[in-house]
Amino acid sequence: MANNEKTEWDAYITEERTHIEPLLAELGYTLEEDQPHLSGERYLMQAVTTTSGRKLILIGVDTDGTRVVIKATRDPRGMEELLHERSCRQTLETIDFAYDVFHTPKELVWVKRNGYLIVIHAFIEQDSTFISRPITEQFSLALSAFKAQESARATTYAHIRRVRNTFGSMDATGYLNTFEGFIRNINTQESSSELASLLDQAKNLLTENKDRIQQYGGFLTHTDFVPHNFRVVGSDIYLLDTASLRFGNKYEGWARFINFMMLYNPPLVEAFVQYVRDNRSPEESEALRLMRIYRLGEILCYYSGWVERVDENLLELTHARITFWTEALNAVLKNESLSSVALDTYRSRRDELRSEDEKRRQENLH
Repeated sequence: MANNEKTEWDAYITEERTHIEPLLAELGYTLEEDQPHLSGERYLMQAVTTTSGRKLILIGVDTDGTRVVIKATRDPRGMEELLHERSCRQTLETIDFAYDVFHTPKELVWVKRNGYLIVIHAFIEQDSTFISRPITEQFSLALSAFKAQESARATTYAHIRRVRNTFGSMDATGYLNTFEGFIRNINTQESSSELASLLDQAKNLLTENKDRIQQYGGFLTHTDFVPHNFRVVGSDIYLLDTASLRFGNKYEGWARFINFMMLYNPPLVEAFVQYVRDNRSPEESEALRLMRIYRLGEILCYYSGWVERVDENLLELTHARITFWTEALNAVLKNESLSSVALDTYRSRRDELRSEDEKRRQENLH
């Protein structure tokens, strides 16, 4: 199945590009040779066998050689996703904090042609990647983003209903039900008694603290605030993924970012955990921990879903990822830092098993 899925994805790319490239030429755009959003493990996120909308994300240039990001689809669900992204982007511009902190790439083209919806945005160049910046700058930028999202609870009250309808929302019951779904999906793929026990502990902890999750609900939060979804120019943050904004627990976005940094910058994890401990109430520290546990369940569910879809090196890497995030969940449940041994072991295994295409894709994304 793994080989079939990759073959289908490659065939889909080839077929779609034969139709899309002439349309882009008419609009005055050509594609770059390197296309990071089509290569490596991308097929597992955008494969033709998934239920999500199908679309191509491409890097191109205009007649002056200026880089652009192109999204194109003829799939109805893909079109719905692009329409939703546009609605989120436009609504974000109506929220007061957006003018001070968040920006979005300028829309250059929005056109339907020959059955395709084609959307073209300016490519946001940055002097350096977020990860390569000094830790103090990373902390300051991320903290300003989180504080801005928190302010949306108050500043958007007058038009909260319309904003909620655009972004959607999640309450404590929704988080608990979704986590139970994570567990069911993981248990169909994984036979690890250790993981099963940790997930049971996590479920009980979340259930016992349902009121705490609800206490800090109703805030605008970006559920996928990680470096490949934003770019930094000066002190401005450009969101590349506005569709991941929703109203929920104020620490859900923090949790996604901090869990991501467990792998890429552990000292930044400690800095944020200590910041909340020192500057906010014990209840807020607990809310952050609960959201980190919730999001760790999500990533374990995500990679467990790959087990039957991949083979060879990628299957080994998938199991290594599940092992790593299991250790991460164990650490957060114990209120401890992830061990450097676990981190070094995983990084070494990942670098050994990743394909060259995926290594190049990751370099381009960050």
